[in-house]
Amino acid sequence: MRVAILTFDGFNELDSFIALGLLNRLSAQGWKAEIASPSKHVTSMNGVTVKAQQPLEFANEADAVIFGSGIYTRAIAEDHGKAGALLDRLQLDPLRQLIGAQCSGALLLARLGLLADMPACTDLTTKPWLVEAGVRVEEAPFHARGPIATAGGCLASQYLAAWMMLRGAGEVAARQALHYAAPVGEKEAYVERLLAVVRPFLPSA
Repeated sequence: MRVAILTFDGFNELDSFIALGLLNRLSAQGWKAEIASPSKHVTSMNGVTVKAQQPLEFANEADAVIFGSGIYTRAIAEDHGKAGALLDRLQLDPLRQLIGAQCSGALLLARLGLLADMPACTDLTTKPWLVEAGVRVEEAPFHARGPIATAGGCLASQYLAAWMMLRGAGEVAARQALHYAAPVGEKEAYVERLLAVVRPFLPSA
C-alpha cells in the first residue's frame, strides 16, 4: 500500500507528520507513506522546511492519498482551473484509491469534485469556505463515505490514519500499529477510542 500525503507550502506539521508516522508503522505489511509535494522542498506554517519524498503527481498512482492542510490551501483551491494550477496536476480515482483530507484539505476535495453531496469535517477557519462552496459541514472529528474521508482538527489526523489502516490492512494490523504509538498506560483505552470513532464508517458497518 503506497500512500501519498499531499503537503504544500505553509503546511500544518501535525496533519502531515502524524499520518506519516502512524501509517508507516505498517511497513512490515508493505505499506509506505511518503510526503508528496509540488516542489522539491516545502516550508511549514511554522518555518520547518522538508524535502519532498515524491512529486505531487505521485498521488495519481498511489493506492491512497491524504490532503494535508495549511495556510495557503484556500489560494490553492481558488487557482483550480487557472494556468499552472497545482490541483490540475492531480487525476485521482476514488474507484481504486482511498482519499482523505485533513481540515482545509477538504476544500481541495470539494474543488476537485470528490465530495459530491457528502458532508465533510474540517477546522473552524475552513468551515465558512466549505459552506460557501456548497458543502455541508459536520460538527464531528471524522466522517467517511465509501473511499472518501475527512477529518476536522489537527489531532484528528489520527482518525484518518486509523481509517486507512482499517480499510487497507484490517483490524488486527491496525490495532497493533496504533497500540505501538499510543501513550503508555493508556494504550488499550486509546486504541479502543480511536477505533470507536472510525468503525461506524467502514463498509461492513
